[in-house]
Amino acid sequence: MIIPIEDAGDPRLSDYRNLTDVQLRKIKEPAEGLYIGESSKVIRRALAAGHVPRSFFLSEKWLPALADVLGEWDHVPTFLGTPGMLEQVIGFNLHRGALAAMERPAPVDVGTLLSGARRVAVLEDIVDHTNIGAVFRSAAALGIDAVLVSPRCGDPLYRRSIRVSMGAVFQVPWARLPEWPAGLELLHSAGFATAALALADDSLTIHELAARNEEKLALILGTEGDGLNAATLAAADFSVMIPMAAGVDSLNVAAASAVAFFATQFPQASR
Repeated sequence: MIIPIEDAGDPRLSDYRNLTDVQLRKIKEPAEGLYIGESSKVIRRALAAGHVPRSFFLSEKWLPALADVLGEWDHVPTFLGTPGMLEQVIGFNLHRGALAAMERPAPVDVGTLLSGARRVAVLEDIVDHTNIGAVFRSAAALGIDAVLVSPRCGDPLYRRSIRVSMGAVFQVPWARLPEWPAGLELLHSAGFATAALALADDSLTIHELAARNEEKLALILGTEGDGLNAATLAAADFSVMIPMAAGVDSLNVAAASAVAFFATQFPQASR
């Protein structure tokens, strides 16, 4: 259903307005049950994961690249505007072809998510959506079965997270914990050993953790600035560090996640 748009103020474009306003979008999107997919690749991966579009928004140039998708979803509005209009509505120059407003999937029950998992990542209060997306991409590539995010963690379905993850947020099951760090008890009850990545005097090295071959392991990663809070460190079974060369004390959380995920893939004996 192709609908040409002549006015950037058209109320039918409300899902797409002011995409660069992070504070607005992180409230608006969950509250209104949507998220935004940016680029034809992301849109295709979202649809392949079973997600449902509520509308598309693109310029005429990109119609051929999405002709099959738009044909399959021809009952869904496809709003067509000029590149200038798109920029005026969304707040930036769109280079990746198209946008889609997608129906946000229903939240996943944490217990259900953990029931079949052996390797889990837990993200505590990570607010940089680029880092969240990068963690999910590493999780998908390196054998993480599920991701849990703390109540104050950024949204894995925020536009930038999705784009940086290359759609891995649709591939790796995830859920938001209702409480933190009290939510650690859900992991312990499900039989997970909990390892907090932190520089502490009694930290295991990542090699020592890998050698333990834990049947179920949850790796806990902290926020970009201050790392994990003291209550989390106290509640975790043990802390873990990645050995560094002299003069470097830590890695970016996304890089650290990739190292930790690789080192603790299950099972060690299969390598």
